[in-house]
Amino acid sequence: MPIKIPSDLPAFDVLTNEGVMVMSPDQAARQDIRPIKIALLNLMPKKIQTENQFARLIGATPLQIELTLIRMSEHQTKNTAAAHMAEFYRTFQEVKDQKFDGLIITGAPIEHLPFDEVTYWDELRQIFDWTQTNVHSTFGVCWGGMAMINHFHGVEKQLLDAKYFGCYRHQNMDPASPYLRGFSDDCVIPVSRWTEILQADIDARPDLRTLLSSPEVGPCLIEDPKHRALYIFNHFEYDSDTLKQEYDRDVAGGSAIDVPVNYYPDDDPSRAPLNRWRSHAHLLYGNWISEIYQTTTFDISKIGQESTDLRA
Repeated sequence: MPIKIPSDLPAFDVLTNEGVMVMSPDQAARQDIRPIKIALLNLMPKKIQTENQFARLIGATPLQIELTLIRMSEHQTKNTAAAHMAEFYRTFQEVKDQKFDGLIITGAPIEHLPFDEVTYWDELRQIFDWTQTNVHSTFGVCWGGMAMINHFHGVEKQLLDAKYFGCYRHQNMDPASPYLRGFSDDCVIPVSRWTEILQADIDARPDLRTLLSSPEVGPCLIEDPKHRALYIFNHFEYDSDTLKQEYDRDVAGGSAIDVPVNYYPDDDPSRAPLNRWRSHAHLLYGNWISEIYQTTTFDISKIGQESTDLRA
């Protein structure tokens, strides 16, 4: 089954050309099923690129997915056309009375700032609390995941002396987890961040479970059953050339940056990078959608009234 997105959203043509099944709202209305409603709170500056990345992953399941794009109410993006934002995005204030089966909260390039210095921190905290009554399962990605785990558990992000940048092997710490169904014993995941969450801080909170971790860059995927949430600090959603774009940008701008670890063949930036994480990316997001489908209520208005543990 396809993902339901507006036919004039740039992702519609991108995904169609890649063979991903997509359908317009008119087509979806003719199907007598309830779609899984997923919202994307997009905090990244390159909105369209991020839309494509996440739509690609959640649109690859056998279920019909209805995607809603959300932005912060007051914060205005400087990197995406105002017409695109006005046509395809709704503010949190406009959707706060709705219920969603799933919500993805992206990262944001503000990790150097303390959380309480982020201009939209107060509204973001409202969104975190809102997920407990209006969202069945939430997926916090990179800075979004670090912000959520701080809000709900008081876990602080730690600044790094040097940026974690490249493709790192991660160990499967919980093969029995439904979110890791089909995963290998280890996998490669793109990483690009100046902060980290310490495993010791996660271990100090019995409600949290580490699912994926790396001996080089630390914990990656954390399950928070109490808050019906997953936190991932790295970037399964990245395109093959996302790290290359970041590297080329910094080189062109004269910024000091190392060649991304284990990314280019023979660490040679003149050669095209190989994508070695795509299959596990689809597995993870497909497993997340599957868990939502099996545990959400058919009557979407009852979301927030069910058990707070997806495995209960």
